[in-house]
Amino acid sequence: MRKASRLFEIIQIVRLAKKPVTAADIARQLEVTPRSIYRDIAALQAMRVPIEGGRGIGYILRPGFTLPPLMLSIEETEAIVLALALLERTGDTGLKQAAKQVNRKVAAALPQPLARLFSDNALHAWGSAAPAPDAVDLAMVRRAIRDEQKLVLDYRDEYARATERVIRPVALVYYSQTANIVAWCELRQAIRNFRADRVEHCEPVDDFFLGEGERLRGLWVEGWAANARAAAQPAAS
Repeated sequence: MRKASRLFEIIQIVRLAKKPVTAADIARQLEVTPRSIYRDIAALQAMRVPIEGGRGIGYILRPGFTLPPLMLSIEETEAIVLALALLERTGDTGLKQAAKQVNRKVAAALPQPLARLFSDNALHAWGSAAPAPDAVDLAMVRRAIRDEQKLVLDYRDEYARATERVIRPVALVYYSQTANIVAWCELRQAIRNFRADRVEHCEPVDDFFLGEGERLRGLWVEGWAANARAAAQPAAS
């Protein structure tokens, strides 16, 4: 998690807490060390965010501090509710946990009766859920896409042929049965799709493709747009 995102999450955690929360508790939620939390809280206090407390005591947010409000209509709120429910159908355990956290944050900020949309489960997304892939952490893939970091993976294609690929991940597409990693494949020198359930091992490489992500996503979009146009053409007689 980047520092800017972590600072925002710390504010949210102490804002929603009903009692002082320790640096160790915050560190567990954000998967960092308590030392990082101490530094982050000092940085927030230097920015005049009214966090009070200390080591061994815990931290609270002084009443009166608010973040810019989300001005949502009823339809926009319902869209969020349903989108969060749809995340339950993915095999991405990290996103499903994040959806629960978003639910709590939005519900805490909403007046009644809108908050009941969250507490009463008024909207549902039905259907089978994709299983989490065994050999690849989708949260790691999403992080690599954001950070434009290469991944190395052992992959077995539809014909059971095994290869090792170094890829530059640019997108993640969720289907009902599995997730597809869209990436520039350095072996094939082209955009390729890798089914997460066919990945046998995946880990980040200490190498980056900074500044290339947007261009590679453009190549991907051009590719499927061209395929769509070709499919729409009448067949030759």
